[in-house]
Amino acid sequence: MSTTAAPQDPYVQDGPYAWFRLAISILLSTLGGAGMWAVVIVLPAVQADFGIDRAEASLPYTATMLGFAVGNYILGRFVDRFGIVPPVIASAFALSAGFALSALARDVWLFTLAQGVLVGLGTAATFGPLIADISHWFLKRRGLAVACAACGNYLAGVLWPSLIQWSLASTDWRETYFLIAAICLVTMVPLALILRRPPPEAALSTPTNAPAFGRQTIGLSPTALQALLIIAGLGCCVAMSMPQVHIVAYCVDLGYGVAPGADMIALMTGAGIISRLASGFIADKIGGVKTLLIGSVLQCAALFLYIPFNGLASLYLVSLIFGLSQGGIVPMYAVIVREYLPAREAGQRVGLVVMSTILGMALGGWLSGLIYDLTGSYEAAFLNGIAWNFLNMGIMVFILFSGRMRPRTA
Repeated sequence: MSTTAAPQDPYVQDGPYAWFRLAISILLSTLGGAGMWAVVIVLPAVQADFGIDRAEASLPYTATMLGFAVGNYILGRFVDRFGIVPPVIASAFALSAGFALSALARDVWLFTLAQGVLVGLGTAATFGPLIADISHWFLKRRGLAVACAACGNYLAGVLWPSLIQWSLASTDWRETYFLIAAICLVTMVPLALILRRPPPEAALSTPTNAPAFGRQTIGLSPTALQALLIIAGLGCCVAMSMPQVHIVAYCVDLGYGVAPGADMIALMTGAGIISRLASGFIADKIGGVKTLLIGSVLQCAALFLYIPFNGLASLYLVSLIFGLSQGGIVPMYAVIVREYLPAREAGQRVGLVVMSTILGMALGGWLSGLIYDLTGSYEAAFLNGIAWNFLNMGIMVFILFSGRMRPRTA
């Protein structure tokens, strides 16, 4: 008697629908990433329009980052309870309303409020919550899937600045903000509705989901591990922020001007995409903790290289090395959460760690500026970043030796 194999369910983990869902998630993350970049590009125009100094003009960016940080945690909790669709639709409306209200603002304070509360929170739904959601749809290729989803905000850094510059060439920043508001609302709502299918029950049925290389156990409570990951995320991103926030000013101090520094930021971002994808492949082979540790060690080495090598060609090369080192670090926190912590709490737990990394970027940018003001040099600021990087590396080593492997059961 002949038998035929049952067709594979396309909606299981790692199935065709999972990859389609990943593509939609990347697109949503790229669109929602407008909130991270628009305020940076229009900053000079906003400053001139409101007649304010550079410090006041920087407040909307700070507010946006704070809203983005808090939103990753708050909306992550909503994802755990209601799925990804309601937060992303709410994000589309928040972004649209935030950009529209910002365009109507007649002073910097209303502009800052709209950026922080509406744009910042709206942007948050398209980063940590989307990463947590897509992690449920992959098992064997979870590291790669998480890394791909995290590339959305880097792709936003390629798409949105170009679009905004094109718009500013023919109109003002207010009209540009109205355009962004319309794009977010018209595109994100239909894309969010495509993600209505709930995760496979298998993805939520066990406290942790075993990656391909074995099931993870660890001699730490979930609360202790979460706390360590928060501290590690803060430390690695204080270190990461030094070149990303201050490389333009550093180039100006060295007499190279603004343009090379801007080029180095673009180089870091492009290399960061490669780093994220490579880290995803590696994590699927050796696990998130080891992959994050490798990235952190390489980032630390790149920070050391910035100190003695300050020639223009050297800075380009070191910035490339830095981008290839740091890009994959942040997504690995989501991979670690999914390896060790309860799957049904992935949204809030990933959101907490992502929030700590964003706060680390904000803290590190400020600390580096303060150290420069106190010492008149960026050398001490680089050393400060290296010290925070060692904190992150130490925590990863501790987690690695606290864990133990056991054979995967069928």
